[in-house]
Amino acid sequence: MQTWQVILLGLIEGLTEFIPVSSTGHLLLVGHFLGFESPTKSFEVLIQLGAILAIFTVYSAKLMRLFLDLRRDARTRWFLLAVLIAFLPAAVIGAFAHRYIKALMGEAPWVVCTMLIVGGVILLFVDRLRLRPRYHDAMDFPIPLAFTIGLCQCLAMIPGVSRSGATIVGALLFGADKRSATEFSFFLAMPTMAGAFAFDLYKNYPALGLADLQSIALGFVVSFLAGVLVVRYLLDFVSRYGFAPFGWWRILVGGMGLGALAVLG
Repeated sequence: MQTWQVILLGLIEGLTEFIPVSSTGHLLLVGHFLGFESPTKSFEVLIQLGAILAIFTVYSAKLMRLFLDLRRDARTRWFLLAVLIAFLPAAVIGAFAHRYIKALMGEAPWVVCTMLIVGGVILLFVDRLRLRPRYHDAMDFPIPLAFTIGLCQCLAMIPGVSRSGATIVGALLFGADKRSATEFSFFLAMPTMAGAFAFDLYKNYPALGLADLQSIALGFVVSFLAGVLVVRYLLDFVSRYGFAPFGWWRILVGGMGLGALAVLG
């Protein structure tokens, strides 16, 4: 795999991981048309470490405050419990369906394009709904809402659905406003992506050669830098513009992808 390809894929991962457009879907499509296919699909999963560290970096002060308040503040304990409960469905299903998910990723191009378009239509529809949010702070999400968001996150195991998109839409439909839905998706990404990274590395490390590890390391650095930029500004962006721009982007990419697949294969 050439250096410019690694840099491009790392940039795509960092820019798309936390917005509702499916980072994995974009990586699989670009990899398909560039002629790069990771045999175990590990590259696409393992470079997420950069995005994980990006969100830890940007939220380091808030994470430290949560850690310090854990013993003395019941609200903090309930929030961390809510994040843990939201994480559990994906952890259980991901562990038992790991092989099936990887197989589905291998059949991804048509699936990704279709899911991008479907998800884009859903985002546009939800963005235009006149919802009356009951929760304006991610710290106040009740446990049932958190669990529902966790169930929605499992839909992202289908390539092209988008982890952040599924969780954000689930949160919006069940009472959260746009900013708090996006922020809860950030916090949920931490255990989810870290768990996916650790599990995939455990499963596929023997199959990774030196060249694979070098590509993953470079992709990690690039995705980290791009991820920091997105996490810093995404909350303000969605508060001002909503999710319609992401919906139109998904439809555009999905439609172009289907056209390219029909012509090029």
